[in-house]
Amino acid sequence: MPVVRLKPTGWLPMTRQSSDLLSLYIEFIQWIGDGTGLPDTILHIHAGMAVLLLARLLTRKSLGSLVPLAFVVVAELGNEIMDRLHYGSWRWPDTSMDVLNTLLWPAVLSLAIRLRPPETRRR
Repeated sequence: MPVVRLKPTGWLPMTRQSSDLLSLYIEFIQWIGDGTGLPDTILHIHAGMAVLLLARLLTRKSLGSLVPLAFVVVAELGNEIMDRLHYGSWRWPDTSMDVLNTLLWPAVLSLAIRLRPPETRRR
């Protein structure tokens, strides 16, 4: 497997194909940020809620089932791994705030629905 130098911080074993995929992903994320003009914090909040609702629609599982929330967790994990590959190292202050902003409201919503009293549930 060829090694592609991405950043001066070290060598990462990546194929040319995976390097191209990483570049496309980073360009797409930057395009979203530039196109909306919204700060990264707000984009993470919106992305978390969008993934939650999309997962709810695709899986047809209740938001209280935690399945849609698992999709948000996996999507955010993938995003942070792509950031790590792009920057060449973990940027813990940025990574931790990204995770918090992405997961907070989907987790609150899922937990609230899961814990609601039985008499308010649809029959």
